[in-house]
Amino acid sequence: MTSSTASPVAPATAPAFAVARATTPRPAEERAAVLAALASSGGFGEVFTDHMARITWSTDAGWSGHRVEPYAPLELDPAAAVLHYGQEIFEGLKAYRHPDGSVWTFRPQANAERFARSARRLALPELPVADFIGSLEALVAVDEAWVPGAPETSLYLRPFMIASEAFLGVRPARRIDYLVIASPVGPYFKAGLAPVSIWVERDQRRAGPGGTGAAKCMGNYAASLAAQQVAYSRGCEQVCFLDGDENLEELGGMNVVLVLADGTAVTPALGTILAGVTRDSVLTILRDAGHRVVERAVPLAEVRAGLADGTVREVFACGTGAVVSPIGRLVGEDFDLPVADGGIGPVTAAVRRELTDVQHGRAADTRGWMHPLVHVAGVGQA
Repeated sequence: MTSSTASPVAPATAPAFAVARATTPRPAEERAAVLAALASSGGFGEVFTDHMARITWSTDAGWSGHRVEPYAPLELDPAAAVLHYGQEIFEGLKAYRHPDGSVWTFRPQANAERFARSARRLALPELPVADFIGSLEALVAVDEAWVPGAPETSLYLRPFMIASEAFLGVRPARRIDYLVIASPVGPYFKAGLAPVSIWVERDQRRAGPGGTGAAKCMGNYAASLAAQQVAYSRGCEQVCFLDGDENLEELGGMNVVLVLADGTAVTPALGTILAGVTRDSVLTILRDAGHRVVERAVPLAEVRAGLADGTVREVFACGTGAVVSPIGRLVGEDFDLPVADGGIGPVTAAVRRELTDVQHGRAADTRGWMHPLVHVAGVGQA
């Protein structure tokens, strides 16, 4: 079927991106071997394409120097502010190869708007939505050959912004670099679509009221890594953090949703957690399917009781990397509880199927979520 039936609202036009192509790109045979191995390799974000997009900001010139250039190490002064004060934000989204050969991405305007919110929280300049989307279009146009087409594969796009001014002093930086890099990926978890085990962290916190939990910045993820090591040591793939009142917040890199026996979907309310684009999309799909959706505090005690008495029938995680991933087991210092029979619940499976079918072009995009990056002649164009 056609790649998309709804036309997304286009942002203002971005300045043209100058292109400097790599003189020694990865040989076509090597690239093909990398793409062929994605579905079975279990590696995520380990191989990168030949180019990256870049824009520079300064207090004098604003955003300038829009370009695509060869992927290469960054040259940073040892006093660069990002290295000392952590002034950095990032995003994550994917490019999908559709059956007709065209390439699309999912809700990039939502990512661009969240990127701007993160920038405000970290005292960074806000990148215009047009520049954000334009950088994706420019990079994928140059590195289109890196977009895989096999099931469960995509080109992961990582926009990020760093304070590159060299100085020692606690103030917002006056020079910023924005870049986009790309990595062809397969399944986020090595087991693919299989229930994962989650360690519930009760001592370490990733965020608090008034903090940076709702921003997508490096510090939040650095603060999650010690607990993630504990999760691995307990045989779990991910960690779920709690707030100070022992309510569920989010996983290290994903939001979490519970499905109750009556079909109600419950998820932690926004505030100290990231407003996930996948989360918002999943909740929309659930509402459209007739499920009652509740965003509120979710006490750990309530979850434990619900798993024990059957009130909680399904639990799943959602995010750009894994899309929708079933959770089969919750583990803590004093409990080890399966979720229902430990399998993939019907609601989880239905939501994941509907979302991934739209993303990969197997179903019509009736909500206008997909944005074209590379057209095929005569296809998907007005």
